[in-house]
Amino acid sequence: MLPDAVSALRCPVCQGVFELREGRPATLACRNGHLFDAAKQGYFNFLTGKGTVFEADTADMVAARNRFLEGGHYLGLATALADLAAEALHRPDALVLDAGTGTGHYLHSVIEATGATAVGMDISKFALRRAARLNPQAANLVWDIWRPLPMADSSVDVVTVVFAPRNPAEFARVLRPGGSLLVVTPRPGHLQEVAARAGMLSIEEGKEERLAESMSRYFGASETHSLDLPLVLGGNAVADLAFMGPAGHHLQQEKLSGLAASEEPVATTAKFRISVFTAS
Repeated sequence: MLPDAVSALRCPVCQGVFELREGRPATLACRNGHLFDAAKQGYFNFLTGKGTVFEADTADMVAARNRFLEGGHYLGLATALADLAAEALHRPDALVLDAGTGTGHYLHSVIEATGATAVGMDISKFALRRAARLNPQAANLVWDIWRPLPMADSSVDVVTVVFAPRNPAEFARVLRPGGSLLVVTPRPGHLQEVAARAGMLSIEEGKEERLAESMSRYFGASETHSLDLPLVLGGNAVADLAFMGPAGHHLQQEKLSGLAASEEPVATTAKFRISVFTAS
């Protein structure tokens, strides 16, 4: 499946077509001689020039996310996302792009459910190390989603974006006509009990409207699905949940230690919105 994914990739330097050279390490070589060797974990670092100005998730943040997701707390979300993706991944050579793949958790569910060829992108090399081990059949790339995507026009059937940056123009460019963009965002009240303890930011009102407006220029019909997951979390899970997201860049270790040490479980509800946009 990796060679199938490589056929949709384009060189980030010259936009040339890639050839996959098997070996240790494997190498992506474009027709103009630009070479990208796989890291020992199996991912490829495509960042060129100055790389990215965005702060990537740290190794500790990624580890916290991996523990939380492996705990099964968001299994319902992974299943719902895979079911929606399957509706547009019915062709034999179907391709899914997971933009902001993180540890590859959600992409893994899509691959398991559909058998689709896959590409995962994230700016954190620490996340990609785990993603490449979890999804070795996918093309896992270090990349900044805000930049032009290193993929061919109309090469993707489904783009998934789970709590990650959105680049509507590029998503529309790489999607085939009729392809689907699946965007997961939190709804008001998401994890509010945990947010209160951890000092996490609350969900802004009007977020759904702003998302729809940003997509309207590039996509046609859309639909939304709401998903509520009741959770009862122990102290360690609460600390991991607080640390694995954007707030992890700012939380002090003392705060995290206090959350983890709490013996009182926290009852909360994860409130998700899955927005489905159709490429015209």
